Amino acid sequence: MVRKIKAKRILQLRAEGFSGRAIASTQGISRNSVADVLNAADAASRSWDELKDLTEEKVYQLLFPGRSEHESVFTQPDWSTVHKELAKVGTTLKLLHGEYADQAKTTGGAFMGYDRFCKTYQRYVLEHGATSRVEHKAGISVEVDWSGPTMTLHHPVTGQQSKVYLFVACLPFSRYAFVEPCLDMKQDSWLLCHAAMFTQFGGSVPRIVCDNLKTGVIKHPADGEIVLNDAYRHLAEHYAAAILPGRVRKPKDKASVENTVGHIATWVIASLRHEKFTSLDALRAAVYRQMAAYNAQPFQKRAGSRQSVFHEEEQPLLRPLPVVPYEISTWIHGRKVAKNSYVTWKKNFYSVPLKHVGATVDLRITAMTVEIYLASERLCSHRLFDAATVNQYRTNDADIPPERQYRSWDDQRLRGWARRIGPSTVQVIDKIFISVPVAEQGINPALAVLRLSSKYGASRLENACFVALQSRIRSPRYGHLHPILRNRQDEHWKQATLPPASEASTGYVRGSDYYARKTR
Repeated sequence: MVRKIKAKRILQLRAEGFSGRAIASTQGISRNSVADVLNAADAASRSWDELKDLTEEKVYQLLFPGRSEHESVFTQPDWSTVHKELAKVGTTLKLLHGEYADQAKTTGGAFMGYDRFCKTYQRYVLEHGATSRVEHKAGISVEVDWSGPTMTLHHPVTGQQSKVYLFVACLPFSRYAFVEPCLDMKQDSWLLCHAAMFTQFGGSVPRIVCDNLKTGVIKHPADGEIVLNDAYRHLAEHYAAAILPGRVRKPKDKASVENTVGHIATWVIASLRHEKFTSLDALRAAVYRQMAAYNAQPFQKRAGSRQSVFHEEEQPLLRPLPVVPYEISTWIHGRKVAKNSYVTWKKNFYSVPLKHVGATVDLRITAMTVEIYLASERLCSHRLFDAATVNQYRTNDADIPPERQYRSWDDQRLRGWARRIGPSTVQVIDKIFISVPVAEQGINPALAVLRLSSKYGASRLENACFVALQSRIRSPRYGHLHPILRNRQDEHWKQATLPPASEASTGYVRGSDYYARKTR
């Protein structure tokens, strides 16, 4: 094909004195093709000096105008739309090719096969300097790490310097970055940085790619299951995400954040090296300012910036944040549920569902709550008592069966208790409630009367109420009934009301003479 002729090379060899036959034999080109190039150059009056600084493609177009243009017989999709759709979760080139083929069929046009479709898309990516969407999807993952280079904080009084560590996060799709300064790299700082990161993004992603640091990963064996830090795993569950640690000593598994760490050294650390910070808040504000400029910087090889790609394409695909903000927690393992269905923490008691009595549970302690877990199942939660409170109980109604739940006293419950004792007791309780303007005012006097049954028995209390009602007392109270029971007046009254014994007797009765001693 004429299109493959190296026209510039042929003209260069002719300028160096080679004949047409020699050029054809040394370059592996037919003599007719060499003649076509030489004739075209002569016809256009183009010398080697005019063409030597042009590209091969440009020389060919000058000698054979229009021959290099190729119009495909296939219907061409809107590749910019394909590129944008491919960024969405679950969208693949296979799916987009199927939709393209269906659309071409409806219009009666010819459509390219899947292999040509993929190759043409890759050519579009290269020509337009775009990033291939096959490797990274929008809103799927975030890569996190600590920056190796640190910053410095100066004490405002002593002038003492302390290190400030930088938490770095990057969304691989848009390359949108987040940096948070911290005074240490401990567990709480690691977790709080993640919470601040998701707040800054305005949403969460299903995958968190991290390094194998101890605040995140306890064990990452070559074979076997990865053991995650409990607090880090709970943070991921709070944001409905999964933690996917990179392989040990494989920084390419999180290449985006590794690359961002290098950029941060210039955009943040080097740019702020002449400023002196005396508070972490001031340093944080300066870091945020630099990161805003970094994210707004236009790309060199693709359209837009990190910020524009993030806001236009990736942020709408992020998962919504949980309604309840994430809280730092401390895990306490191996607490046993007592026989009264309570578990102890800091000398206070928190209820657990009754069926879990004797079980070994774990406690998750936050600033405001205590949550009780059996393995990975959350059994219940309670509001945490303050540090000054001891020997107090927190009870969830759902944890205790109805028959064992505490019930507040009222007039109906007290009257029910009185009916189980007897009618006289019921009259006394009724008189107590009738004598007070508000029913609640009669609860304590009625309880005082009914609790006498615990000490003296129900039958004696019933008798004492009967004796009190026979007197001129309008509304007997504890002060009237207790002396009757203490002095056993109820028993004397009972004996006095018993029917007299009958004088008639039956059977043989021995007289006193029978028991008298016999004299000798």
